[in-house]
Amino acid sequence: MENFVLFAAASAESGNVVQEIAKQFGFKTEHFIAQVISFAIVAFLLHRFAYKPILQILEERRHTIAEALTNADRIKAELAKTEAARLEVLGQANLQANKLIEEARAAAARVQEQETQKAIAGAEQIIIKAREAAAMEHARMLSELRREVGQLVVQTASRVTGKILTPEDQKRLTEETTKQLAA
Repeated sequence: MENFVLFAAASAESGNVVQEIAKQFGFKTEHFIAQVISFAIVAFLLHRFAYKPILQILEERRHTIAEALTNADRIKAELAKTEAARLEVLGQANLQANKLIEEARAAAARVQEQETQKAIAGAEQIIIKAREAAAMEHARMLSELRREVGQLVVQTASRVTGKILTPEDQKRLTEETTKQLAA
């Protein structure tokens, strides 16, 4: 049987050569047929359980990609519409913002003027109060100075005269000194 397969493959002249090569490589027809059957079974199983599901997955992918491309085109169109609407809304918002800014500037100028007037009035009130406080402090210090000068005059007079002055003398000297200082 081995020779039959080999001879069918080779021509009449090269029959001897083919037999030698088959012997050298250890060709056996039974093994060859078993390998062909095994290959056919594996090819059938691969075709049925691997190749068909892979082809089905690839077809589903093609379909999904086609849908995605269609959706992408639709999304691009919607994006262009949205961009145009966004630019229009942005333009309107800019106009409104500029209007609000101008109104805010005018209001700020009015408020600044009012606050300036309030600050000027407040400063004038503070100056008036400071002058009154200074005048009161000046009067208090003059009164205190007169009293101290009166005491100093009494002490000086008692040391110069060498006698102890009575309370009436002290009062009279203090009043005279105060009158002279006031004039």
